[in-house]
Amino acid sequence: MNLKLNQLDQIFVIVNHWLLGYLPPAVRPLCSSILSIALIIVTFALLFAITTVLERKGLGRIQNRFGPNRVGPCGFLQPIADGIKSLTKEDIVPNPADHAVHFLAPVLLVAAAFMAYAVLPIGRNMILVDLNAGVLYFFAIGSLMELAVFMAGWSSRSKYSLLGAMRAIAQMISYEVPLVLASIVVIMQAGSLSTVSIVNMQATYTGIWPHWFVFTPWGFAGFALFMIAATAESNRSPFDLPEGESEIIAGYYTEYSGFKFALFFLGEYIGMFATSAMAITLFLGGWSAPFSFLTWIPSYFWFFAKLLTIILTFIWVRGTLPRLRMDQLMNLAWEFMLPMTLLNLLTAGVWHFMSAGVLRWLICGAMVVVPCILLSRGLKQRKKFQVRKYHFSE
Repeated sequence: MNLKLNQLDQIFVIVNHWLLGYLPPAVRPLCSSILSIALIIVTFALLFAITTVLERKGLGRIQNRFGPNRVGPCGFLQPIADGIKSLTKEDIVPNPADHAVHFLAPVLLVAAAFMAYAVLPIGRNMILVDLNAGVLYFFAIGSLMELAVFMAGWSSRSKYSLLGAMRAIAQMISYEVPLVLASIVVIMQAGSLSTVSIVNMQATYTGIWPHWFVFTPWGFAGFALFMIAATAESNRSPFDLPEGESEIIAGYYTEYSGFKFALFFLGEYIGMFATSAMAITLFLGGWSAPFSFLTWIPSYFWFFAKLLTIILTFIWVRGTLPRLRMDQLMNLAWEFMLPMTLLNLLTAGVWHFMSAGVLRWLICGAMVVVPCILLSRGLKQRKKFQVRKYHFSE
Protein backbone atom coordinates (compact mmCIF):
# COMPACT_ATOMS: atom_id res chain seq x y z
CA MET A 1 0.00 0.00 0.00
CA ASN A 2 2.75 2.46 0.98
CA LEU A 3 4.62 1.57 -2.22
CA LYS A 4 1.55 2.42 -4.35
CA LEU A 5 1.06 5.73 -2.53
CA ASN A 6 4.72 6.61 -3.03
CA GLN A 7 4.42 5.81 -6.73
CA LEU A 8 1.36 8.05 -6.99
CA ASP A 9 3.24 10.87 -5.26
CA GLN A 10 6.23 10.46 -7.56
CA ILE A 11 4.27 9.68 -10.74
CA PHE A 12 5.69 12.65 -12.67
CA VAL A 13 9.25 11.82 -11.60
CA ILE A 14 8.76 8.17 -12.61
CA VAL A 15 7.31 9.11 -16.02
CA ASN A 16 10.17 11.56 -16.58
CA HIS A 17 12.78 8.87 -15.91
CA TRP A 18 10.87 6.38 -18.07
CA LEU A 19 10.80 8.75 -21.06
CA LEU A 20 14.46 9.67 -20.67
CA GLY A 21 15.37 5.98 -20.61
CA TYR A 22 14.75 5.80 -24.36
CA LEU A 23 17.26 8.59 -25.10
CA PRO A 24 21.06 8.48 -25.32
CA PRO A 25 22.76 9.33 -21.99
CA ALA A 26 24.51 12.36 -23.50
CA VAL A 27 21.26 14.24 -24.22
CA ARG A 28 19.27 13.18 -21.15
CA PRO A 29 20.08 16.24 -18.95
CA LEU A 30 19.10 18.67 -21.73
CA CYS A 31 15.93 16.77 -22.61
CA SER A 32 14.99 16.48 -18.93
CA SER A 33 15.26 20.27 -18.54
CA ILE A 34 13.23 20.90 -21.70
CA LEU A 35 10.52 18.46 -20.57
CA SER A 36 10.32 20.03 -17.10
CA ILE A 37 10.19 23.56 -18.51
CA ALA A 38 7.44 22.61 -20.95
CA LEU A 39 5.42 21.00 -18.15
CA ILE A 40 5.75 24.12 -15.97
CA ILE A 41 4.70 26.44 -18.81
CA VAL A 42 1.69 24.32 -19.76
CA THR A 43 0.55 23.81 -16.15
CA PHE A 44 0.66 27.45 -15.10
CA ALA A 45 -0.64 28.74 -18.44
CA LEU A 46 -3.64 26.45 -17.93
CA LEU A 47 -3.95 27.70 -14.35
CA PHE A 48 -3.94 31.26 -15.73
CA ALA A 49 -6.85 30.43 -18.03
CA ILE A 50 -8.81 28.80 -15.20
CA THR A 51 -8.10 31.72 -12.85
CA THR A 52 -9.41 34.31 -15.32
CA VAL A 53 -12.74 32.48 -15.49
CA LEU A 54 -12.93 31.98 -11.73
CA GLU A 55 -12.08 35.62 -11.13
CA ARG A 56 -14.65 36.97 -13.55
CA LYS A 57 -17.36 34.65 -12.24
CA GLY A 58 -16.36 35.29 -8.62
CA LEU A 59 -16.37 39.07 -9.03
CA GLY A 60 -19.71 38.77 -10.78
CA ARG A 61 -21.22 36.95 -7.81
CA ILE A 62 -19.71 39.44 -5.36
CA GLN A 63 -21.26 42.29 -7.39
CA ASN A 64 -24.60 40.47 -7.72
CA ARG A 65 -24.32 39.80 -11.47
CA PHE A 66 -23.44 36.94 -13.78
CA GLY A 67 -19.92 36.30 -14.98
CA PRO A 68 -19.06 34.61 -18.30
CA ASN A 69 -21.85 32.15 -19.08
CA ARG A 70 -22.15 32.04 -22.87
CA VAL A 71 -18.96 30.51 -24.31
CA GLY A 72 -18.87 26.80 -23.55
CA PRO A 73 -20.34 24.98 -20.52
CA CYS A 74 -20.94 27.58 -17.78
CA GLY A 75 -18.67 29.97 -19.69
CA PHE A 76 -15.48 28.02 -19.05
CA LEU A 77 -14.34 28.26 -22.68
CA GLN A 78 -14.17 32.05 -22.39
CA PRO A 79 -10.32 32.06 -22.08
CA ILE A 80 -10.07 30.35 -25.49
CA ALA A 81 -12.29 33.03 -27.03
CA ASP A 82 -10.23 35.76 -25.35
CA GLY A 83 -6.99 34.20 -26.62
CA ILE A 84 -8.28 34.02 -30.19
CA LYS A 85 -9.47 37.60 -29.95
CA SER A 86 -6.03 38.78 -28.73
CA LEU A 87 -4.24 36.87 -31.51
CA THR A 88 -6.45 38.29 -34.25
CA LYS A 89 -6.49 41.92 -33.09
CA GLU A 90 -4.22 44.35 -34.93
CA ASP A 91 -0.83 45.09 -33.38
CA ILE A 92 -0.57 48.89 -33.37
CA VAL A 93 2.82 50.47 -32.63
CA PRO A 94 3.22 54.29 -32.51
CA ASN A 95 5.51 55.68 -35.22
CA PRO A 96 7.96 57.39 -32.82
CA ALA A 97 8.21 54.29 -30.59
CA ASP A 98 11.35 52.19 -30.32
CA HIS A 99 10.00 49.12 -32.09
CA ALA A 100 12.61 46.65 -30.83
CA VAL A 101 12.28 47.60 -27.14
CA HIS A 102 8.50 47.93 -27.54
CA PHE A 103 8.41 44.29 -28.68
CA LEU A 104 10.90 42.95 -26.11
CA ALA A 105 9.20 44.46 -23.02
CA PRO A 106 6.22 42.05 -22.78
CA VAL A 107 8.43 39.11 -23.79
CA LEU A 108 10.90 39.90 -21.00
CA LEU A 109 8.06 40.27 -18.48
CA VAL A 110 6.63 36.83 -19.27
CA ALA A 111 10.08 35.19 -19.47
CA ALA A 112 11.10 36.60 -16.07
CA ALA A 113 7.83 35.42 -14.50
CA PHE A 114 8.33 31.85 -15.77
CA MET A 115 12.03 31.77 -14.84
CA ALA A 116 11.09 32.26 -11.18
CA TYR A 117 9.51 28.77 -11.12
CA ALA A 118 12.92 27.12 -11.53
CA VAL A 119 13.54 27.13 -7.75
CA LEU A 120 10.00 26.48 -6.52
CA PRO A 121 9.42 22.91 -5.22
CA ILE A 122 5.98 22.00 -6.56
CA GLY A 123 6.08 18.58 -4.89
CA ARG A 124 8.45 16.12 -3.25
CA ASN A 125 11.47 15.78 -5.58
CA MET A 126 9.67 18.05 -8.08
CA ILE A 127 11.90 21.07 -8.63
CA LEU A 128 13.70 22.19 -11.75
CA VAL A 129 16.93 23.39 -10.06
CA ASP A 130 17.80 23.01 -6.38
CA LEU A 131 20.04 26.05 -5.89
CA ASN A 132 21.78 26.75 -2.60
CA ALA A 133 20.71 30.38 -3.07
CA GLY A 134 17.24 29.64 -4.43
CA VAL A 135 15.47 32.44 -2.53
CA LEU A 136 18.08 34.96 -3.69
CA TYR A 137 17.65 33.77 -7.28
CA PHE A 138 13.87 34.21 -7.02
CA PHE A 139 14.07 37.83 -5.95
CA ALA A 140 16.86 38.60 -8.43
CA ILE A 141 14.75 37.28 -11.31
CA GLY A 142 11.77 39.26 -10.00
CA SER A 143 13.69 42.51 -10.47
CA LEU A 144 13.66 41.87 -14.24
CA MET A 145 9.93 42.57 -14.23
CA GLU A 146 10.63 46.14 -13.12
CA LEU A 147 13.05 46.49 -16.04
CA ALA A 148 10.35 45.22 -18.42
CA VAL A 149 7.87 47.76 -17.05
CA PHE A 150 10.32 50.60 -17.60
CA MET A 151 11.10 49.34 -21.13
CA ALA A 152 7.38 49.35 -21.94
CA GLY A 153 6.84 52.91 -20.72
CA TRP A 154 10.01 54.37 -22.21
CA SER A 155 9.81 52.67 -25.62
CA SER A 156 6.22 53.86 -26.25
CA ARG A 157 7.37 57.49 -26.58
CA SER A 158 4.22 58.62 -24.80
CA LYS A 159 4.10 60.83 -21.74
CA TYR A 160 1.18 58.83 -20.38
CA SER A 161 3.04 55.53 -20.73
CA LEU A 162 6.24 56.98 -19.25
CA LEU A 163 4.46 58.49 -16.25
CA GLY A 164 2.56 55.23 -15.76
CA ALA A 165 5.82 53.28 -15.87
CA MET A 166 7.48 55.56 -13.32
CA ARG A 167 4.49 55.24 -11.01
CA ALA A 168 4.52 51.46 -11.37
CA ILE A 169 8.29 51.22 -10.74
CA ALA A 170 8.00 53.45 -7.66
CA GLN A 171 5.33 51.10 -6.29
CA MET A 172 7.23 47.91 -7.15
CA ILE A 173 10.52 49.09 -5.65
CA SER A 174 8.81 50.42 -2.52
CA TYR A 175 7.10 47.11 -1.81
CA GLU A 176 9.99 44.92 -2.88
CA VAL A 177 11.92 46.09 0.18
CA PRO A 178 9.38 44.75 2.75
CA LEU A 179 8.81 41.71 0.51
CA VAL A 180 12.46 40.70 0.81
CA LEU A 181 12.74 41.66 4.49
CA ALA A 182 9.64 39.61 5.33
CA SER A 183 11.31 36.50 3.88
CA ILE A 184 14.58 36.99 5.78
CA VAL A 185 12.98 35.77 9.02
CA VAL A 186 12.49 32.35 7.40
CA ILE A 187 16.09 32.33 6.16
CA MET A 188 17.26 33.15 9.69
CA GLN A 189 15.35 30.24 11.20
CA ALA A 190 16.10 27.73 8.44
CA GLY A 191 19.76 28.73 8.12
CA SER A 192 19.57 28.20 4.37
CA LEU A 193 18.62 29.98 1.15
CA SER A 194 17.60 26.70 -0.48
CA THR A 195 13.85 26.42 -1.03
CA VAL A 196 14.07 22.63 -0.73
CA SER A 197 15.76 22.86 2.69
CA ILE A 198 13.17 25.38 3.88
CA VAL A 199 10.29 23.08 2.90
CA ASN A 200 11.95 19.99 4.38
CA MET A 201 12.37 21.79 7.70
CA GLN A 202 8.61 22.45 7.80
CA ALA A 203 7.61 18.96 6.61
CA THR A 204 7.85 17.49 10.12
CA TYR A 205 5.11 16.99 12.70
CA THR A 206 4.52 16.98 16.43
CA GLY A 207 1.64 14.59 16.81
CA ILE A 208 -0.69 15.65 14.00
CA TRP A 209 0.43 19.31 13.90
CA PRO A 210 2.90 20.52 11.26
CA HIS A 211 5.93 22.70 11.95
CA TRP A 212 4.95 25.41 9.47
CA PHE A 213 6.60 28.76 10.12
CA VAL A 214 3.26 30.56 9.85
CA PHE A 215 2.27 29.01 13.20
CA THR A 216 4.74 31.24 15.08
CA PRO A 217 4.32 34.95 15.96
CA TRP A 218 7.15 36.05 13.67
CA GLY A 219 6.01 33.63 10.95
CA PHE A 220 2.40 34.83 10.98
CA ALA A 221 3.50 38.47 10.90
CA GLY A 222 6.02 37.70 8.15
CA PHE A 223 3.38 35.89 6.09
CA ALA A 224 0.89 38.77 6.44
CA LEU A 225 3.52 41.36 5.50
CA PHE A 226 4.78 39.19 2.64
CA MET A 227 1.29 38.79 1.16
CA ILE A 228 0.49 42.51 1.43
CA ALA A 229 3.75 43.33 -0.35
CA ALA A 230 3.10 40.56 -2.90
CA THR A 231 -0.34 42.05 -3.63
CA ALA A 232 1.27 45.41 -4.37
CA GLU A 233 4.06 43.80 -6.41
CA SER A 234 1.46 41.98 -8.51
CA ASN A 235 -0.51 45.22 -9.06
CA ARG A 236 -3.59 43.63 -7.56
CA SER A 237 -6.45 45.51 -5.95
CA PRO A 238 -6.36 47.56 -3.75
CA PHE A 239 -2.86 48.38 -5.07
CA ASP A 240 -3.73 48.38 -8.79
CA LEU A 241 -2.69 51.99 -9.38
CA PRO A 242 -0.25 51.29 -12.26
CA GLU A 243 -3.11 50.25 -14.53
CA GLY A 244 -6.00 52.17 -13.05
CA GLU A 245 -8.66 50.16 -14.88
CA SER A 246 -11.33 52.76 -14.13
CA GLU A 247 -9.19 55.60 -15.53
CA ILE A 248 -8.85 56.74 -19.13
CA ILE A 249 -5.32 55.44 -19.61
CA ALA A 250 -3.84 52.07 -18.69
CA GLY A 251 -0.45 53.01 -17.27
CA TYR A 252 2.73 51.71 -18.82
CA TYR A 253 0.99 49.59 -21.47
CA THR A 254 -1.29 52.33 -22.79
CA GLU A 255 0.27 52.04 -26.26
CA TYR A 256 0.00 48.23 -26.42
CA SER A 257 -2.67 46.25 -28.20
CA GLY A 258 -3.38 42.76 -29.46
CA PHE A 259 -1.25 39.88 -28.30
CA LYS A 260 1.40 42.13 -26.71
CA PHE A 261 -1.23 43.46 -24.33
CA ALA A 262 -2.28 39.88 -23.59
CA LEU A 263 1.34 39.03 -22.74
CA PHE A 264 1.37 41.77 -20.08
CA PHE A 265 -1.86 40.34 -18.71
CA LEU A 266 -0.35 36.84 -18.70
CA GLY A 267 2.91 38.04 -17.11
CA GLU A 268 1.14 39.71 -14.20
CA TYR A 269 -0.84 36.57 -13.37
CA ILE A 270 2.15 34.25 -13.76
CA GLY A 271 4.13 36.57 -11.49
CA MET A 272 1.29 36.54 -8.96
CA PHE A 273 1.28 32.72 -9.01
CA ALA A 274 5.07 32.66 -8.53
CA THR A 275 5.01 35.06 -5.58
CA SER A 276 2.14 33.12 -3.99
CA ALA A 277 4.10 29.89 -4.49
CA MET A 278 7.11 31.45 -2.76
CA ALA A 279 4.86 32.45 0.17
CA ILE A 280 3.68 28.83 0.35
CA THR A 281 7.28 27.63 0.28
CA LEU A 282 8.48 30.03 2.97
CA PHE A 283 5.59 30.04 5.42
CA LEU A 284 2.98 27.36 4.60
CA GLY A 285 5.14 24.27 4.45
CA GLY A 286 5.38 24.07 0.65
CA TRP A 287 4.08 20.69 -0.53
CA SER A 288 3.69 19.24 3.01
CA ALA A 289 0.25 18.18 4.29
CA PRO A 290 -1.58 20.26 6.93
CA PHE A 291 -1.90 17.22 9.23
CA SER A 292 0.29 14.17 9.67
CA PHE A 293 -2.57 11.73 8.91
CA LEU A 294 -2.99 13.33 5.44
CA THR A 295 0.55 12.69 4.22
CA TRP A 296 -0.73 9.81 2.05
CA ILE A 297 -2.22 12.37 -0.35
CA PRO A 298 0.26 13.32 -3.14
CA SER A 299 2.48 16.26 -2.24
CA TYR A 300 1.73 18.24 -5.41
CA PHE A 301 -1.98 18.17 -4.52
CA TRP A 302 -1.30 20.12 -1.31
CA PHE A 303 0.88 22.64 -3.15
CA PHE A 304 -1.82 23.46 -5.69
CA ALA A 305 -4.56 23.38 -3.03
CA LYS A 306 -2.69 26.06 -1.08
CA LEU A 307 -2.03 28.03 -4.27
CA LEU A 308 -5.69 27.93 -5.26
CA THR A 309 -6.70 29.10 -1.77
CA ILE A 310 -4.41 32.13 -2.06
CA ILE A 311 -5.72 32.87 -5.56
CA LEU A 312 -9.32 32.82 -4.30
CA THR A 313 -8.26 35.18 -1.51
CA PHE A 314 -6.82 37.58 -4.11
CA ILE A 315 -10.15 37.48 -5.97
CA TRP A 316 -12.10 38.07 -2.75
CA VAL A 317 -9.91 41.07 -1.85
CA ARG A 318 -10.27 42.54 -5.33
CA GLY A 319 -14.05 42.41 -5.12
CA THR A 320 -14.13 43.86 -1.61
CA LEU A 321 -11.59 46.65 -1.11
CA PRO A 322 -11.48 50.00 -2.94
CA ARG A 323 -8.33 51.28 -4.60
CA LEU A 324 -5.90 53.32 -2.49
CA ARG A 325 -4.57 56.73 -3.39
CA MET A 326 -0.92 57.00 -4.39
CA ASP A 327 0.06 58.80 -1.19
CA GLN A 328 -1.72 56.17 0.92
CA LEU A 329 0.07 53.40 -0.96
CA MET A 330 3.53 54.91 -0.44
CA ASN A 331 2.87 55.80 3.20
CA LEU A 332 1.80 52.22 3.90
CA ALA A 333 5.03 50.90 2.40
CA TRP A 334 7.54 53.21 4.10
CA GLU A 335 5.78 54.16 7.35
CA PHE A 336 4.18 50.84 8.27
CA MET A 337 5.44 47.89 6.23
CA LEU A 338 9.15 48.70 6.46
CA PRO A 339 9.22 49.30 10.27
CA MET A 340 7.12 46.18 10.87
CA THR A 341 9.42 43.95 8.80
CA LEU A 342 12.47 45.28 10.66
CA LEU A 343 10.81 44.72 14.02
CA ASN A 344 9.81 41.24 12.88
CA LEU A 345 13.49 40.47 12.24
CA LEU A 346 14.19 41.35 15.87
CA THR A 347 11.26 39.18 16.97
CA ALA A 348 12.62 36.20 15.01
CA GLY A 349 16.01 36.67 16.65
CA VAL A 350 14.46 36.74 20.15
CA TRP A 351 12.42 33.64 19.31
CA HIS A 352 15.54 31.78 18.18
CA PHE A 353 17.54 32.45 21.34
CA MET A 354 14.75 31.95 23.88
CA SER A 355 13.91 28.50 25.21
CA ALA A 356 10.62 26.93 24.17
CA GLY A 357 7.64 27.68 26.35
CA VAL A 358 4.71 29.99 27.03
CA LEU A 359 6.98 32.92 27.92
CA ARG A 360 8.57 32.87 24.47
CA TRP A 361 5.15 32.99 22.84
CA LEU A 362 3.99 35.87 25.02
CA ILE A 363 7.10 38.00 24.52
CA CYS A 364 7.34 37.42 20.77
CA GLY A 365 3.60 37.88 20.33
CA ALA A 366 3.76 41.22 22.17
CA MET A 367 6.74 42.28 20.03
CA VAL A 368 4.54 41.83 16.96
CA VAL A 369 1.13 43.05 18.16
CA VAL A 370 2.16 46.17 20.15
CA PRO A 371 4.24 47.84 17.36
CA CYS A 372 1.49 47.04 14.87
CA ILE A 373 -1.11 48.85 17.01
CA LEU A 374 1.19 51.81 17.73
CA LEU A 375 2.19 52.27 14.09
CA SER A 376 -1.44 52.06 12.98
CA ARG A 377 -2.55 54.65 15.52
CA GLY A 378 0.37 56.91 14.63
CA LEU A 379 -0.57 56.88 10.96
CA LYS A 380 -4.21 57.62 11.77
CA GLN A 381 -3.37 60.56 14.04
CA ARG A 382 -1.27 62.23 11.35
CA LYS A 383 -4.07 61.95 8.80
CA LYS A 384 -7.26 63.96 8.79
CA PHE A 385 -9.98 61.53 7.83
CA GLN A 386 -13.42 62.62 6.76
CA VAL A 387 -16.58 60.59 6.86
CA ARG A 388 -17.51 59.45 3.36
CA LYS A 389 -21.06 59.91 2.21
CA TYR A 390 -22.46 57.56 -0.40
CA HIS A 391 -25.48 58.54 -2.45
CA PHE A 392 -27.41 55.80 -4.21
CA SER A 393 -29.97 56.31 -6.93
CA GLU A 394 -33.45 55.10 -6.09
